[in-house]
Amino acid sequence: MHISLRRLLHNRVELLLTFVVPIAFFSVFALIFGKGIGSGTTPKVKVVVVDEMQSPVSATIVESLRDSAGLRLMHDEADDQPLTFEQASKMVRHGSVTIAIVLKADQGDAIRAELLADASDQVAGQVVSALVGRELVIAKTRQASRIRQTGGVRQATVRRPPVDASPVQSSAEVASSLSDPAELVQIVDVIGEDKANPVVSMYAAGIAVMFLLFGATGGGGVLLEERENTTLDRLLSTELTMDQLLLGKWFYLTALGFVQVCVMFLWGQFAFGVDLRGHLDGFVMMTLVTSSAAAAFGLFLATLCKTRGQLNGLSVILILTMSALGGSMVPRYVMSERMRELGLWTFNAWALDGYDKVFWRDLPVEALSPQLAVLMIAAVAFLLVARALAIRWEFD
Repeated sequence: MHISLRRLLHNRVELLLTFVVPIAFFSVFALIFGKGIGSGTTPKVKVVVVDEMQSPVSATIVESLRDSAGLRLMHDEADDQPLTFEQASKMVRHGSVTIAIVLKADQGDAIRAELLADASDQVAGQVVSALVGRELVIAKTRQASRIRQTGGVRQATVRRPPVDASPVQSSAEVASSLSDPAELVQIVDVIGEDKANPVVSMYAAGIAVMFLLFGATGGGGVLLEERENTTLDRLLSTELTMDQLLLGKWFYLTALGFVQVCVMFLWGQFAFGVDLRGHLDGFVMMTLVTSSAAAAFGLFLATLCKTRGQLNGLSVILILTMSALGGSMVPRYVMSERMRELGLWTFNAWALDGYDKVFWRDLPVEALSPQLAVLMIAAVAFLLVARALAIRWEFD
């Protein structure tokens, strides 16, 4: 026990993995689900409202929704005209908003709502449905109250009301005539209704990106092993340059990661019905760029560390933290806006956003340009830093 304790105290990597990593991950998930940066309250849902009734009652409902603490009403800044049903549906499909609230006329002067939802966010639909249903019930209560008061005044001018027509009885009659909030709101899935098991592709993407990072750092660690057993010195004593060595390893790790993700999605297609063939062009582009960025990240960590033990400890901390913030472990829609912004500093988030556009939203390849650009910039930046750090091996 004494020997083991002394070994632990003199091993910084083991100390980090034993005490720091659990605290770090507890803090990350506490921030996501607790009261820190990621507030425990439900994040605001981005919505748009299509008022097809254009009545004073519907206008009041829109204003109440605008003031709701759980909603963030968005609008098309390029056009000040009211949104149409088709425009709102398109915004949901492209991911500009999560839900479009369409106010429609029901029987008589009543109002019902149709929610054009993005089913990839499994929380937002229930939250918005509850908020809209409450506003519709309030509006219906006001209408019933006005009708009752108007009828009471008209009735009072004709004859005296019956003795047993008490205010309590009238209120009960009004309350019994109101519909259940769930009956007033209909949720329509405008994206996933015709898809075969699309959510599995998103889980596969999150797991694939995380294991790409682990595989790339493991492959990059070969550099440290070659340094320790003097293989690197013998390689550099030939005509091979450090640039060629790093680029060769980067190309290999990129190709290996690409094949790894392809195998995973092929299994998903045959076993779980993932539509890989229908999204082959976007999948190839996203996987190739993501694999190249992960490979460059692995080489960066390998050149940053001095031993394989340091690389193992640092890679576990960084990869799991990036995976938690970037959406590989926890869906980003449950995070607060602040946590989502922090997640954009990881290329997990950019990669998952790209796969989301490919498999879930069926967007063309041109829509992937932001994600492809960020991942390529990350790959080039990590490669340049790795090359700068590798200079010390040339002069040792």
